[in-house]
Amino acid sequence: MVKILITGMSGTGKSTVSESLAARGHRAVDTDTDQWSRWETLPDGTADWVWREPAIGDLLAGHRDGALFVAGCKSNQGRFYPQFDQVVLLSAPAEIMLARIAARTNNPFGKRPEERAAILRDLADVEPLLRATCTVEIDTSVPVDEVVRRLEGLAGGLEAPAGTAGG
Repeated sequence: MVKILITGMSGTGKSTVSESLAARGHRAVDTDTDQWSRWETLPDGTADWVWREPAIGDLLAGHRDGALFVAGCKSNQGRFYPQFDQVVLLSAPAEIMLARIAARTNNPFGKRPEERAAILRDLADVEPLLRATCTVEIDTSVPVDEVVRRLEGLAGGLEAPAGTAGG
């Protein structure tokens, strides 16, 4: 009953990796949906896309079998770090991230110049914070299958052998 958080900036491949893990039979949850996240207005009037804490708490508490991969990057995710066995930072060079964002069709974020500027600011300001708190970093400039194999290896290394307690 391994729980792995896959986090990182926009365009590092969280959704793609999550989809690939699910296609390989793993339980993978992309939290970039209204089921798992919500908009919150901050004191300065800006909006923040945060995890629905009761939903995430229930997801983690209810996981009982195999590996659970949770993908997302939210300002309140740190509250849940103790419940994860691994916190994996996906990273990539800025030019790769921006090219992926420009080409993707499943998410409109990052298409406008001001959004691209925000992504680069987050890369400079937020990614170092994620790097300081992650347990593993994976450079996603390699093929997706390689990233998925590394994540599966992390999960496999944490699984308890058959017939033993663990997790």
